Amino acid sequence: MTRTEKETQIEELKNKFDANPYFYITDSSTLTVEQVNELRGLCYKEDIEIRVVKNTLAIKALEALPADKGFDGLFGSLKGPTTLMFSDVANKPAKVIKEFRKKSEKPVLKAAYIESAIYEGDNQVDALAALKSKEELIGDVILLLQSPIKNVLGSLNSGGQTISGLLKALEQRAQG
Repeated sequence: MTRTEKETQIEELKNKFDANPYFYITDSSTLTVEQVNELRGLCYKEDIEIRVVKNTLAIKALEALPADKGFDGLFGSLKGPTTLMFSDVANKPAKVIKEFRKKSEKPVLKAAYIESAIYEGDNQVDALAALKSKEELIGDVILLLQSPIKNVLGSLNSGGQTISGLLKALEQRAQG
């Protein structure tokens, strides 16, 4: 690889890391070509970009970004074969990894970067898969907000019927 190609890849990776608040660093070595194609297909279906990278280029790209993002905590995970997974939803790559590992031992999670938090080690896959997406959290909040309103409306409706019945009874008594 020429120096220009390396610089181009570093710039592309820098832009990817900067633009994606969620990415996973995995090891998918030892997968067969057929398995890699299957993994890529699952990732494509879930709108996850998967990319095999050289660790030195990834480290240089991360070093070129502001230190306040906390990328330096990922450098220890950038050893050995590395595959990156970029996603718009924090838990999607973990779910794909769990699904794929029903048939294979890999990919193995080395680390995940979730909005400045770093999750290291393969034992984090279940925790990451259990994270709720922004849409799921908004749905939960809406349900929580709707519940008291429904209770108040239900009470008012039942109370309204009671008052209505009481008024009719009083009216009939007055007429009778």
